[in-house]
Amino acid sequence: MAEQLILKNLPFIKVLPYWAQELSYKYCSKTANLYIIHGNIRDFLPNKMHEGEFVFVRIQEFISEVLFGNRDVIAYYDRSSGISFCTPEMQREYLRTMTQTYPNEHVERFLSSDPLVAFRFLEKYFLMNIPKKKRIVLIIDYAETLIPHSDIARLSEEDRYNLVTLNRWSHDPIFTQGDVSVILLTENLSDISPRLVRSPSTVKTNIPIPDEKVRLSFLDFLDRRESLMLEKRLTPAQVAKITSGLNLINLNQIAAESFQENKPVSLDYLRERKKEIIENEAAGLLEFIETEHDLSMVSGHEFVKKRFKNAARAIKQGRLEVLPMGYLISGPVGTGKSFMVTAFAGEIGIPIVKFRNFRSKWQGVTEANLEKSLNILKAMAPVGVMIDEADAFLGDRNQEGDSGTSNRIFAQIASFMGNTEYRGKIIWFLITCRPDLLPIDLKRQGRAEEHLALFYPETRDEKEHLFTTLVRKLKLRIESRISVPDLFRRHDFDLSGADLESILIRARFRAATENRVTVTRSDLEKTVRDFVPPAYPHEIDLQNLVAVLECTSREMVPKRFRNLDRAKLVTDIGQLKALLGEHP
Repeated sequence: MAEQLILKNLPFIKVLPYWAQELSYKYCSKTANLYIIHGNIRDFLPNKMHEGEFVFVRIQEFISEVLFGNRDVIAYYDRSSGISFCTPEMQREYLRTMTQTYPNEHVERFLSSDPLVAFRFLEKYFLMNIPKKKRIVLIIDYAETLIPHSDIARLSEEDRYNLVTLNRWSHDPIFTQGDVSVILLTENLSDISPRLVRSPSTVKTNIPIPDEKVRLSFLDFLDRRESLMLEKRLTPAQVAKITSGLNLINLNQIAAESFQENKPVSLDYLRERKKEIIENEAAGLLEFIETEHDLSMVSGHEFVKKRFKNAARAIKQGRLEVLPMGYLISGPVGTGKSFMVTAFAGEIGIPIVKFRNFRSKWQGVTEANLEKSLNILKAMAPVGVMIDEADAFLGDRNQEGDSGTSNRIFAQIASFMGNTEYRGKIIWFLITCRPDLLPIDLKRQGRAEEHLALFYPETRDEKEHLFTTLVRKLKLRIESRISVPDLFRRHDFDLSGADLESILIRARFRAATENRVTVTRSDLEKTVRDFVPPAYPHEIDLQNLVAVLECTSREMVPKRFRNLDRAKLVTDIGQLKALLGEHP
């Protein structure tokens, strides 16, 4: 049977999506009979093409019709619908056989949604058909509700029965030598029992979110059906390009909404809907970072800006192979690390998202959340990923107290960050004021390769330039007779960009309380005299020194730190940590 299928379907396999080709080859090789299909399983799947027309079906029908041709025995099961078959004839044959074999059973039990009953009857039926050389396929949807991710000691009796049954079917010589395939469907592989996922006899196949080519084919299909209303300046090709991260159901929803409202889809509407849909799909795990600024709005930090501008040029030229996998951006608090990243995203015009807390107290949920987030990132490429307070957010390999969840999460993120397939497509930005607390695994070459650091402005010229830039950024109206050099001559103290921004906002507030929109010299003078910077000198000193130690270029290090001996630097860091009660 397998040999015949290979010969018959080889030309057909070549036109299948990659995941379906992989599944077909595995099936034809007869090396396994238990498959887990995960990922974008709730999307439209093109069944066939007839004179350029798509026919979209759910995944059960795609597997039944496209991969197995609706022949022999193809059964479906889920906890809600119970047992069903892909054709009425198959279901009638099943019920006829079972009622003859078990005349005292109620017919409803043969289609039961109870897995203890359903699996027992299905197994009996399969054993009857194996000697007849029939090809048998069982497709189980919502598999995570049958064999959830949990320690075996915490599984219910029913869940243990399901786990043992599916494991036994994957190893039973009668099933493996006969033509029996069991296909489990789940959105997140992490939701399934790890005992089944990690079994060497289980084949795992991921259905990705559609790429640009698939999205364009679908949009062309909608356009031919006159179901896609676009503004004159927009084409299906442009829409396909900017809708990375959306699946075909999302695109169909956008098209249907605009058609219903008789309102063409605009570029702004697409961007807003994409942001909304992806944040909803990620269940709040990813947050789009909006930016109206590019690197021209960043004051100082010339070396870092130069590096980012060179990277932006490489991206625009398609030279992704020369880009680092990620950036480690360090420096004391208030230096504008997060703003620098968003400005870089504005420079190159790619979306940037921020990881939100994906951890959960429930076992298996954290891994599932991370898996979903990483799948969305792959589909959104090119995309920037910002992780603020990375030292606290990511943890390390040696965390304890949560049954190994943090270790697995750390390993999963580290592995994904180091996948060179995504070089230039997924750009990581690890932001921290304490890079010394970030594990070496993430800072090494192949992950956060480029180490950049931001420091407070040192000279009056730097402070004046920062002042002017912040006025522009905040869109302040400043009295023209204000002398910025004179202001900093009379009030010369160390301050960060965040400190200066706070001063300007307070000055604007002072003006607003007097019903004025223009900030006067008096407003600024009074605000500066009243302003007291937060006092944590030892923490700032430590953050400066660990940033200096992390720098991979001498040029970006402030002059006052350039001549520091590295050994002395390490000693000073150790002393500051001891002073603050940290382990050196």
